[in-house]
Amino acid sequence: MRAVLAQPDFRRLWTARTVSQWGDIFSFVALAIQIYRLTGSGLGVAGVVVAEIIPLLLVAPIAGVVVDRLPRVQVMVAADVLRAALAGVLVIWHDDPLVIYAVAFGLSAGAALFNPAANSVLPAVVADPGIVAANSAVWTAAVLSQIILAPLAGGLVDLAGPGWAFGLNAASFLVSARVLRGLRLVEPAREVGRRRLLSEAGEGVALVRGDRLLRALAIGQLLAALSAGATSALLVVLAAEHLRAPADAYGFLLGAIGVGAALGPTLLLRLIPDPRRPLYVFGPYVLRGAVDLVLASVRSLPVAAAALAVYGVGSSTGAITFNSLLQSHVIDRTRGRVFALMDLLWQTGRLASLGVGGLLADAVGIRAVYYLGGALLLLAAAVGFAAGRAAGPAGRQG
Repeated sequence: MRAVLAQPDFRRLWTARTVSQWGDIFSFVALAIQIYRLTGSGLGVAGVVVAEIIPLLLVAPIAGVVVDRLPRVQVMVAADVLRAALAGVLVIWHDDPLVIYAVAFGLSAGAALFNPAANSVLPAVVADPGIVAANSAVWTAAVLSQIILAPLAGGLVDLAGPGWAFGLNAASFLVSARVLRGLRLVEPAREVGRRRLLSEAGEGVALVRGDRLLRALAIGQLLAALSAGATSALLVVLAAEHLRAPADAYGFLLGAIGVGAALGPTLLLRLIPDPRRPLYVFGPYVLRGAVDLVLASVRSLPVAAAALAVYGVGSSTGAITFNSLLQSHVIDRTRGRVFALMDLLWQTGRLASLGVGGLLADAVGIRAVYYLGGALLLLAAAVGFAAGRAAGPAGRQG
């Protein structure tokens, strides 16, 4: 990671993404606290999550085409400026739930453009051997930022009100845009023909469907989202109803996931010479699936925390190897559409999982949610391993 961070272009991209993530953390905490204060209900808080997921479902297919047809740096800068303006609205006007939902919707729409562009542009600023290390650097910064800044964000909201947190988020987007403007890439500017947007989005779907490895990655992404959407959101229920843990144990369990997620990139780079092989992409699904089954079966808080640390390792290593394999396997001109489609599958599965998981937890019990989540992750691993054996060593998609 030190080697890739020594490269000026990647360091600029990494700085922009990290500073923007800092603002996102403050905004995420402030949004949750403020909407709960205004509505007094968990349903109100869930409404923010829905407002963030829906635009990703609507925008992602077109966003992928835009990312593949326009200069990606300009797309990222425009998305940052848009999000800065929206976050600025909440600095003054944050006492109306409808405004909060509308801004959350807009911020998510901007992210639907920014994220596939940032993931697609990374191979242009880092040589192929450094792609895994570059993704590890991005992930490590994100996890450490969340561990350190989330408690600070909660304190800031309590002491100074949510407006300051939203202001920091707006400022972070402007800093990100300013840093990215200095990123110079050799990439052709292409016009986006309006009549071709939907057809080119369909080409992205056909591309994934026609490539055995990409198809397995897409199925794994959807199955993992169907699992993680519910298990992540309902961890607080598991702690209270199954583990019979005290109220403050939920934070302890989240901390265990964070510790594992922070260790994952270091373990990946130190122990595995080529993490982009399908084995290391789909293997983390086995780890996470096994953890879900353990959580549904044990009642010991220390055992659950240790298992969740393993889950964190699986989450971080899985995300890094997944992105790195896509960046290496997919050619530049179609990379934006592939990443956007993977985002679409993730958010679709996450939304479905939240609804089904909540109903299942109420009707059958929280253990059933985790047993089902573990089974879905193990199924995702089985699909991936089968595709990996049939496809052989991962080559570059044409």
